[in-house]
Amino acid sequence: MIPFSLRRGLAAVCAVFLPLAAQADAPKEVRLDYAYYAPTSLVLKQQGILEKALAPQGISVKWVLSQGSNRSLEYLNGGSIDFASTAGLAAVLSRANGSPIKTVYVASRPEWTALAVPKDSPIQTLADLKGKKVAATKGTDPFLFLLRSLQSVGLDKNDVSILHLQHPDGRVALERGDVDAWAGLDPHMASSEVQAGSRLLYRNLNFNSYGVLSVTERFATQQPELIKQVIGAYEQAREWALDNPDALAQLLSEEAKLPLDVARLQLSRTDFSNPLPGPEHIAALKAAAPILLEEQLVRPGTDVVAAVEQLISPQLAASVIQPAVAKAGQ
Repeated sequence: MIPFSLRRGLAAVCAVFLPLAAQADAPKEVRLDYAYYAPTSLVLKQQGILEKALAPQGISVKWVLSQGSNRSLEYLNGGSIDFASTAGLAAVLSRANGSPIKTVYVASRPEWTALAVPKDSPIQTLADLKGKKVAATKGTDPFLFLLRSLQSVGLDKNDVSILHLQHPDGRVALERGDVDAWAGLDPHMASSEVQAGSRLLYRNLNFNSYGVLSVTERFATQQPELIKQVIGAYEQAREWALDNPDALAQLLSEEAKLPLDVARLQLSRTDFSNPLPGPEHIAALKAAAPILLEEQLVRPGTDVVAAVEQLISPQLAASVIQPAVAKAGQ
């Protein structure tokens, strides 16, 4: 029989090596971003789904508006939010550059970015962009879309003059004629199409990465149950969005202060059908990985493919989504 003093010492030693998840208390507040490019985040916020789920545990919810993936990732890595709504490729870029984040959920597959030009622009092809001014928000899906699009016709970022503007400012610059083209992002892009007649010069769904939800590795380790609750709330919002497309368009219109036809145009390009991170998403992100190295957006020698594999973490979502799907099929 082990003496009590020795057992107590062993317990203390074991406690040191227990996973942080077993030691961390639930926080008093969980902080999420919401974004007009992430419609289910608007549903979650407006309906108070998460607040209702967490109230019995005494956990409050704080919402922070994100204007783009770059801002969302800044907030996440800076510790001001716990859950970040971003483009998948922007999350890969962040991970490859050393930010310890994990993607735990896929909110949507949007075609939320394309290259836009003014309605009367003489530019007709990607090749025509050589030597032109293009607005884009560095570190976001539209920026990476621009680079991949240029590469597809043998150009790179040095063949154009990129003005690094936030998405709303990029739209203004395009419509004022300050730039020749803009790597747009919905709903700003849809607004520019409807209200200013801006024309989409180049579209490619495969160059759009998924809308994802990410957390830090530390938070994933410490708060797995809380993450599952947030994913469960997002699932309720996603199912509502699928069942209520007209109401979703109305909500987006009101929240983003958009005309209803603009909101409908954005949502017509958004697919909410596949929320579980998996091989499809990993393959799409790996296909995009070379551009990060070629354009020197990551340190030379960085294993971006490994970064994708380290980023995508489906386990928590699988424990929420698959049982729900199985139950629905019974």
